[in-house]
Amino acid sequence: MVDQAAQIDYEGLLNPAQLQAVTTLEGPVLVIAGAGSGKTRTLVYRVARLVEEEIPPDNILLLTFTRKAASEMLERAAGLADERCRRVSGGTFHSLAHRVLRSHAERLGFGPRFTIMDRADMEEVVQSLVKDLHVGKGSVRFPKRSTLATILSKAVNLQTSVESLVEEEFSQFLEYAGHLQTLGELYRSYKRNNQLMDYDDLLINLRRLLKEHEDIRRLLAEQYRYIMVDEYQDTNGIQAEIIRWLSADHGNVMVVGDDSQSIYSFRGASFRNMFEFPEIFPEARVIKLEENYRSTQPILSFTNALMARASQKYAKCLTTRRTGGDPPRAVDTRTEPEQAAFVRGLVQQQRERGRPLSDIAVLFRAAFHSFELELELARHDIPFVKYGGFKFMESAHIKDLLAHLRVAANADDAVSLGRILRLVKQIGPGKSQAIAEWLKESGREPHHIGEWPGAGKRHSGLETLASVLERISKPDQSPREAVETVTAYYEPILRERFDDFPKRMNDLQQLPNMASRYRSLRSFLDDLTLEPPTSSADLEPQRPSDCLTLSTVHSAKGLEWPVVVVIWVMEGYFPSPRAYGNEDDLEEERRLLYVAATRARDDLYLCYPGMESRPVRYASGGVEGYFHGGLSSFVRELPEEVLVHGTNRQLARPRRAPDRRALRAMAGFEGRGKAEGLRLGDRVKHPAFGPGVISRFRGEDKVEVLFRNAGRKLLHLEYTTLEKM
Repeated sequence: MVDQAAQIDYEGLLNPAQLQAVTTLEGPVLVIAGAGSGKTRTLVYRVARLVEEEIPPDNILLLTFTRKAASEMLERAAGLADERCRRVSGGTFHSLAHRVLRSHAERLGFGPRFTIMDRADMEEVVQSLVKDLHVGKGSVRFPKRSTLATILSKAVNLQTSVESLVEEEFSQFLEYAGHLQTLGELYRSYKRNNQLMDYDDLLINLRRLLKEHEDIRRLLAEQYRYIMVDEYQDTNGIQAEIIRWLSADHGNVMVVGDDSQSIYSFRGASFRNMFEFPEIFPEARVIKLEENYRSTQPILSFTNALMARASQKYAKCLTTRRTGGDPPRAVDTRTEPEQAAFVRGLVQQQRERGRPLSDIAVLFRAAFHSFELELELARHDIPFVKYGGFKFMESAHIKDLLAHLRVAANADDAVSLGRILRLVKQIGPGKSQAIAEWLKESGREPHHIGEWPGAGKRHSGLETLASVLERISKPDQSPREAVETVTAYYEPILRERFDDFPKRMNDLQQLPNMASRYRSLRSFLDDLTLEPPTSSADLEPQRPSDCLTLSTVHSAKGLEWPVVVVIWVMEGYFPSPRAYGNEDDLEEERRLLYVAATRARDDLYLCYPGMESRPVRYASGGVEGYFHGGLSSFVRELPEEVLVHGTNRQLARPRRAPDRRALRAMAGFEGRGKAEGLRLGDRVKHPAFGPGVISRFRGEDKVEVLFRNAGRKLLHLEYTTLEKM
């Protein structure tokens, strides 16, 4: 066999920075990869180079944030070098943890049949445990199940106590902090007793194995002697610690990321991992990829200017060899209906010029921002597909069907058992719990539920369900057959429960094809949980090829289009009002706009309905303040040469932009971080709350003011304006 790897012309195919990253094989390396700078290309060529250097593929680990991304990278590397690249270990942190835990879970008190819970499962378990708290009536409402799950999960990912997190981020529930701490303890016990792990547990338990069991750590370090991590800016503290443990013995780890694209702090991700990597590995080499292969220079000049104002960053300036291109356009559409009409007209105009709809994307901060636009597109028969917001795997009918399969795969899965029992007529929460307890006490498998002593003539549905469970539990039944069996059983239930059952039935009909790719039911369920499709469009092979894309910015990360339109780029929408009370949150909003803008290759439009702007009061993180509407301050503060301002009727050069101090005053940030000149007892005036008296200082940047009309308010001096009277 001819050694194709030796024929790779690295110097001719890579720019100098990429070449340095690809050929530095030993020791720790931090690659700061700006948007569109070829980070995937760099990882692919580095895999090929490692294999070319006769590193056994089994000793190479490539961690990405989707297994699809890892698979595609390894396929590309195999095309460059040879098929050995396909044997490189590639996947996500969660899939690595899952793989290791299936082999070593007994060290932590789990059996190999443990079930992985998704977010909806977690919420259901947490809600079921609330009754054990015996919460009395308080002055505020007890948190809902989704909030409870968020609090417990975020505490784990931020590696802090539930009580500390509640005090810091959920102070409205402070009187329940003790109850929530107890709920976390009950939840951990429930999972262990029922052989359950949630997403967070996969990472936590892998870290425990590495930290507490030296033999397993050395075994994994020996197996994975060369480690690469993609999207390192989106890792949390636990994932960073996993990398530290895995590479402690050899130090051969390369992490690739862009601090300017860190937008997942709500999941516990910390862009500070990028800055702490050289501290953990003092000998680390830092390589910057700054040549952009995607966008025109006018778009890059805009994004460079946007991030130049970030408070903490790795300084980088993206450049391109592409010539020409128009500057981005900030378009005041006056009203929301006119914004929708402008975007629709722009799409039609591009289409008439011969550009396919698939070349155009409309991005937005939150899923509900596109509702008016969706109606406008539907009225003009413009096909589109939307990403973000609704999650396919969280829909009730998908959860119902998969619950049956999960019970067959893990008899201890009490969450799924309760769900399928409650679908049976005449079986409510009380009887479903009684049946579950009877099964556990008698040592029977779930397919014996038809023998429950409490069953009467009205409970004939239990026998039908028992028959289904027995059939799908047989070892010789394929995953596809199991899905088809449950679908046939569930269809009458679906028709009775949902008015839109035809659409939901179409969703279910996509699952057998997916299941046919698996040899075991367990692996099929694990993949759906670890790597869920976000919508039925991900499963639908007949999806129209030429569709306009509507997407939240979070869902668009990693993608690109020739034409990108960002809507609702105005204060209170982008940035989100929830960000105004915290500097870190506000900086993440800036990075989110950067991600949106860097999706564009040729043309970028930033739209906002200017007449919808009005002074808005906000309350976030215990801090209250006031901001003015209109074009987002992120855009408004940029120099006039990096974009064109105009209306939806005629784009025109703007009047000279106000200076930076005036812009900050317009956005309500005057006096940022300074308490000079203010003393206890001073009479002050606030633009929203009116006159008041300073009653207390809290630290260097917060002040408590007793207002004549608005009462006592805690204000953050960085984000408010106080005029001394």
